[in-house]
Amino acid sequence: MDSVVSDATAVSETPAVAGIPAQPGAEDPLLDTAEADPAEPDTEEGAQDWQLDHSRAPIATKIVVAGGFGVGKTTFVRAVSEITPLQTEALMTRASEDTDDLTATPDKLTTTVAMDFGRITLDNDLVLYVFGTPGQQRFWFMWDDLVRGAIGAIVLADTRRLTDCFPALDYFESCGLPYIVAVNHFEGTELFEADDVREALTVPAHVPVVIMDARKRYSVVESLLAMVAHALEATPE
Repeated sequence: MDSVVSDATAVSETPAVAGIPAQPGAEDPLLDTAEADPAEPDTEEGAQDWQLDHSRAPIATKIVVAGGFGVGKTTFVRAVSEITPLQTEALMTRASEDTDDLTATPDKLTTTVAMDFGRITLDNDLVLYVFGTPGQQRFWFMWDDLVRGAIGAIVLADTRRLTDCFPALDYFESCGLPYIVAVNHFEGTELFEADDVREALTVPAHVPVVIMDARKRYSVVESLLAMVAHALEATPE
């Protein structure tokens, strides 16, 4: 019995109280190795600088990509996202033949039924969350939720069917959200100048119009940068 008491005393200088086990003393070497130096930040392989600096956090912003059916919104998000994009694609059936015009996109087999979501880090302090809206009229009721909190929008346009982007233009004009027009140039179609598209859509002079390719990452990034710059001009605060 005496040896047990002496051993317990040697292990801990703080006795057990009310059923709490005795804690190691200050001389316990296990305590020294378990405590990390707070002055040394944790390092993780592949982590970015702002992820390791807990004194500052990146600015997270939201951008919406809208437009008509089959204009390239899903391709836009997929091309630029640095994470595996969230897609809500569903196979098209004969039930939509009377409402979904596939004349310009005869090889299209799926359609977005909720949204597309991706993320891209444009700078150490700027992260964009990109939301793609569904294009068909029967899904427009979801737009109010998707645009909530967004700093701006990109309206994708196809020169073969410019009228398809009118609803998106009217929507963002009515709600006062800054937007730009990005003309997605499809192969085998005539390439128009941005000024010609602006005139055809009667887009105001202060709204940027860019020509881009939704399949190419650099082209999509340039469109996003144009949107951010325009949003900063429209709402500098």
